[in-house]
Amino acid sequence: MTDSQTSRALRASADVVILGAGPAGLVLGNLLLAAGTDCVILERASPSRVRTRARAGFLAPNTVRILDGHGLADGLHRYGHPHAACEFRTQDGRFRLDYGALGQGGRHHVYPQQDLVTDLLRHYLGRGGRIRFRTEVLAVHDTDGTRPSVTARGPDGRTVRWTARYVAGCDGRRGAARRSLPADAVHHHDHGVTWLGLLAQAPPSLDAVGYAVHDRGFAGHMARTPEVTRYYLQWQRGTAADAWPEQRIWDELDIRMRAPEYGPLNRGALLERGLFDLSCDVAEPLRHGSLFLAGDAASVLAPAAAKGANLAVLEAEMLAEALVDALTRGDTGGLDTYSDRSLEHIWRAQEFTGWMTRLLHAPPDGDPGAGSFFQAARRRSRIASLRTSRSHQDWFADNYVGV
Repeated sequence: MTDSQTSRALRASADVVILGAGPAGLVLGNLLLAAGTDCVILERASPSRVRTRARAGFLAPNTVRILDGHGLADGLHRYGHPHAACEFRTQDGRFRLDYGALGQGGRHHVYPQQDLVTDLLRHYLGRGGRIRFRTEVLAVHDTDGTRPSVTARGPDGRTVRWTARYVAGCDGRRGAARRSLPADAVHHHDHGVTWLGLLAQAPPSLDAVGYAVHDRGFAGHMARTPEVTRYYLQWQRGTAADAWPEQRIWDELDIRMRAPEYGPLNRGALLERGLFDLSCDVAEPLRHGSLFLAGDAASVLAPAAAKGANLAVLEAEMLAEALVDALTRGDTGGLDTYSDRSLEHIWRAQEFTGWMTRLLHAPPDGDPGAGSFFQAARRRSRIASLRTSRSHQDWFADNYVGV
């Protein structure tokens, strides 16, 4: 790097510096560019890693509306498919909820998150957007002033200081945005449950999301593509993801999904295994001076209700509108209310996700009611109510697809 290049690097700047190239960061970047607002995205991973990070794939109606409204839904409509049913399997039998016809009516679109991110990145680069891959953000500075800055280490090992008007922290629960917060700014809760997440090279075995409640633990079935299916097994915390051979995993899925009663599962090679502790957290507030949080930096939810990416897109749209107002018209009203508006959605999503988690799992070991007859009977009653009560079903449908 020449002296002149070093000088330019030291003066690197943008009106908005965005940390992280996940759904929140990329939606935010696209919306800012479309409004003529200068921004840059700093992303720790490589371009190939960003395009292949497998995550959830259920997009809520509001998410589709946002993507449609900003011209970002072309891949979703070409390759995704609508989905509006889930099936519960318990010791009392199975029942199906066509939630798209319940409540206010709404359906998901199944579209793998890595495909959505690939689309968003393509649009961002097509608009001339700046992004720095393999760039580790080290710290966020001076957020209580009018010129915050970010120090980051690039792929060449050199440290660059970016100055900005605003910083958008979209870099997850372990990113630099979170690390810059006061110690008491993030609130945690652990549901005490762990899932083994599996990606199988196998067609879906049913045309609905499958939730199996079993004495041996929860099992879940979620379609991804016509050739690939996501499964989950409730797992003993502390046990390695590769502790069981594939045959034992498939046999256990058969037992918990009650395959002998309701039909065999389509088997295939396990492409991926990962452990997920069902813990959650919320940063409150989401604004710290000129630093704003969105996506997993704002909140992390247990995956039982597929809310994370949908909240991220909603928050990105609200933050983009507020930033554009502030930068182009000097109107900071949207920024002043961003945290409260976002947290209203986040806490509703946390409440429903917690309800789903309690519905699908027995209390964890160490809970005073774990294994008790009372707790088991109460959970069974919840499921029976969901099976028979139309008002309960309508409530479930509205919360299941809503953010």
